[in-house]
Amino acid sequence: MGLTIVEKIIAKAVHKERVTPGEIVSVIPDLIMSNDATAHITIDIFKKRMNGEKVKESSKVIFVIDHNVPSNSIDTAMVHKKMRDFAKEQDILIYDGEGICHQLLIENHILPNQFIVAADSHTCSYGALGAFGTGIGSTDNAAVWKSGDIWIKVPSTIKFEINGPLPNGVYAKDVILKIISDIGVDGATYKCMEFGGSTIENLSVDSRITLCNMAVEAGAKTGIIAGDQRVLSYLNDRGIGKLEMFKSDHDAEYDKVYQYNGGDFEPVVACPHNVGNVRPLREIEGLKIDEAFIGSCTNGRLEDLIIAGRILEGTKINSGVRLIVSSASNKVFKQALNEGLIETFMKSGAIVMNPNCSACWGACQGVLADGQRLITSGNRNFKGRVGSPNSEIYLASPATVAISAINGKISQYV
Repeated sequence: MGLTIVEKIIAKAVHKERVTPGEIVSVIPDLIMSNDATAHITIDIFKKRMNGEKVKESSKVIFVIDHNVPSNSIDTAMVHKKMRDFAKEQDILIYDGEGICHQLLIENHILPNQFIVAADSHTCSYGALGAFGTGIGSTDNAAVWKSGDIWIKVPSTIKFEINGPLPNGVYAKDVILKIISDIGVDGATYKCMEFGGSTIENLSVDSRITLCNMAVEAGAKTGIIAGDQRVLSYLNDRGIGKLEMFKSDHDAEYDKVYQYNGGDFEPVVACPHNVGNVRPLREIEGLKIDEAFIGSCTNGRLEDLIIAGRILEGTKINSGVRLIVSSASNKVFKQALNEGLIETFMKSGAIVMNPNCSACWGACQGVLADGQRLITSGNRNFKGRVGSPNSEIYLASPATVAISAINGKISQYV
């Protein structure tokens, strides 16, 4: 019996020829990441409850200040100070206000076949480069800092085989939301979601990140796509040459295989207050909105900004709508600036923010009042996530967000 990509990555990490789903193994991660949503908790656990003095392999630990940037309160400022002080004390690499953690790691650190843990649920994004990334809790994170390793139960894999071209106006966000609605928000709990087929092969790395990023919204341990020439080209831009990229064996065993025809997808929207509450966009067109957001680790990359920019160019957003745009990193912001996109957004009436989690996180920018409605390219629409518990959040592709901002109501762009 062959192995899946994830089984091969974990077997490599534990120096075994093969591992089996359900088997518990101890892994030494290649990277360990923390951000300002949780790092302060991990530092306290490490020092006060584990009596930690020195992080075992500080060269593998990365800090990113990205959730509340710049600090919006004294409490947040103290969290950031604690991270900076600990990073200096332990000789840990820290990114301070340079973008969203997952985007920065993909731009600068992630390689195929790596095993990465981080105290953030969307660590599964790294599967777009053929790496295993998964979120862990603050206590687990502190334990990894102290011991250098972590145990994991090898997950089984569900495969999603998608073939054929997507219709015009359908994007990776529509694909993953449809899949989540089909299997449910617990449909892949503690499993790997592996995406394959000609539709996936033709997706850019940016779109693949969107797919893998949202795997956790179906409960998955991770999402992953086999590396190929597109991944190699992406890594070549980072100055990385040819390297090995695992693929699942033809006789690998899956829990289940879902088959999709790319042409059957259509633009969709996840309605409040559950990511699995997905409806065809055509069924809710015309719903008035108060705010629109383009950004996040899900849809804040150059490809997303280009799609939105083409729709917004030469137009004005509706006078009753606030459009917030925040790129996923400084690098993406500079690319957008060079492409003329930032000027396009500003001329349309958008508020262009610094690269950070922004209105996806909802703690420091774009907070909603009672009764307000947001359409966003972010990843979660939980009740009260972006402000008042009496507000509503709708998840959609950047194209849907952009055209909705122009019309002042949820709209379809085709």
